[in-house]
Amino acid sequence: MSGLPLISLLLASLPLGALLIWLLPERHARWVALATATLDLLATLAILLRFDSSNARFQLLERADWIPTLNIHYLVGVDGISVLFLPLTVLLFLGVILASWTSTRTMPRLYFSLLLLLESATLGVFCALDSMLFFLFWELTLVPLYFLVSHWGVGPNRRFAAVKYTLFMLAGGVPLLFGFVLLGFGHAEAQGMAVPAGLAFDLPSLLQLQLPLPTQTLIFFLLLLGFAVKTPLVPLHTWLPVVAMEGPVAVAALLTGLKLGAYGLIRFVVPLAPQAAQEYHWLLAGLGVVGILYGALAALAQTNLRRMLAFSSVSHVGLVVLGISSYSLMGVQGALFQLLNFTLIAGGLFLLSGFLHHRIGSTETIDLGGAARSMPLLAAFFFFFALASMGVPGTSGFPAEFLLLFSALQQHTGAGLAALFSMVLGAAYLLGIYRRVFYGPVVREPVARAQDLRRRELLVAIIISLLILAAGLYPQGVLEFTQAASEQWVYRVAPAS
Repeated sequence: MSGLPLISLLLASLPLGALLIWLLPERHARWVALATATLDLLATLAILLRFDSSNARFQLLERADWIPTLNIHYLVGVDGISVLFLPLTVLLFLGVILASWTSTRTMPRLYFSLLLLLESATLGVFCALDSMLFFLFWELTLVPLYFLVSHWGVGPNRRFAAVKYTLFMLAGGVPLLFGFVLLGFGHAEAQGMAVPAGLAFDLPSLLQLQLPLPTQTLIFFLLLLGFAVKTPLVPLHTWLPVVAMEGPVAVAALLTGLKLGAYGLIRFVVPLAPQAAQEYHWLLAGLGVVGILYGALAALAQTNLRRMLAFSSVSHVGLVVLGISSYSLMGVQGALFQLLNFTLIAGGLFLLSGFLHHRIGSTETIDLGGAARSMPLLAAFFFFFALASMGVPGTSGFPAEFLLLFSALQQHTGAGLAALFSMVLGAAYLLGIYRRVFYGPVVREPVARAQDLRRRELLVAIIISLLILAAGLYPQGVLEFTQAASEQWVYRVAPAS
């Protein structure tokens, strides 16, 4: 077991599962996808068992030459910042596979194979420790998402939504690539070596660079712009409500539950340009506050459950960015905790919305009054996830939001007060739309005869609920995994302050 390349096996098994889907009869497609994702969940748990949480360095490293003439390598590994995202990502994909079990009737082979390819690319984003390899996985997520949204979307403008999302992500990839290339050239210049011999794109080498402030500033803004598109930060967020409304609801759960852009801010932007990050901490804080307030106010005005959840996601990720801008241990641990919460809470809320849409054919409040009468289990789990999203004590949302708010009040008091105000707005829009959807008289026949959660749907809801409770009642279990790496992260930024 100790000699197995677990991360490479994890990344390779998913494309192999996608290939197997096409070699077996079509009726087995969903079972192959489920079995592949289940095996990958076991692989991520094996990675967790081998991970030493007291060690801040990258672990389980696997390295091979990829483009040796440019010093670009296949380099993967994990640390305390990334390791917990692996099992939760696979768990969310398992939930999406189960949520799509009966709702995907057209081209199931293609649908489930695209899901597995998307899962592989997403896990690659969390494991890649070479910036060019990271960029490859980052761009590879676009292909399956484009086809999933355009072919299996539930809205009349699903192809427009797929094109809009793809164009936004491609535009964001341009400054991202330029930023990584500048880092590679900066390494050659710092070492006094010629190009290409002095190029370096691996993260361990780039983290040792001491670049001049003007170069750091340029890299900071290029990477920030690239990651801001996918986070998403206001005003680059407009693709998210469109995709949430037009795309498959289960796929929207992936886009709201997996905040790869915010992960990129923590992994690359701040530690690779620490002086510039300190210089422009006010910009990150400002972008966070704008996202918090705009997302909350926009969510308050929505009459559609999916659009409300999309804007709620914009508000919550703004709080993550505000926590990052404090450059403190509480801030970065709170940000990581909240990003992990997105996978469970935001992803869970969208999955439940997908169950509702599959039964009623709509998530408009006007079509859903009194849904709790025919679907009491669905209503109960939705309420629990909503409480976790509001940060109620006992759920995983509470320790994450507490750490973020405390760090914000210490470093940016005004922004912290605005974030506190947004929590009131968050309770207003979540409880308000919950009352309109699940209570009141039943006025629509589809609601009156709707079936409650099936066994596989109930299993997904129960597992997510148990994880939310476990992390809420024992947050130290999460914080221990992230502490050593978070301390190292803060140390890299602190000397420049």
